[in-house]
Amino acid sequence: MRSRHVSTVIGASADDVYEFVSEPDNLPEWAAGLATSEVVRRGDDLVAESPMGTVTVRFVPRNTLGVVDHDVILPNGATVHNPLRVLPHPEGAEVVFTVRQLSMSDEEFDRDTLMVEEDLARLKALFETRPTRMRSS
Repeated sequence: MRSRHVSTVIGASADDVYEFVSEPDNLPEWAAGLATSEVVRRGDDLVAESPMGTVTVRFVPRNTLGVVDHDVILPNGATVHNPLRVLPHPEGAEVVFTVRQLSMSDEEFDRDTLMVEEDLARLKALFETRPTRMRSS
């Protein structure tokens, strides 16, 4: 199994980026690879439509470490653990997502990696093109 660490640096504070990324209701705005619709809460579970079908997402509890790991339960019942970090960076925040190949073909792995790169680019654009909207209150 191979892993790839996909990252982007965002010109905003790590705290602001963490607050936005860790809020499940914001997923459709930036994480199209995971949520293409509004997120529905069912207790601690989040249910969303994704390119893979209906998925259930479970985030780790909010924390002060910038950890936004989450498990995604796929339509076939398999669970995929997704490491996601928001780290302080000299230019603002660095967001790092680990993509794991698991049982995917090389082509599927490349496609998943590209989707994560696109999601992180979308997140960066949200902050850098509309910075006042993205700031925590």
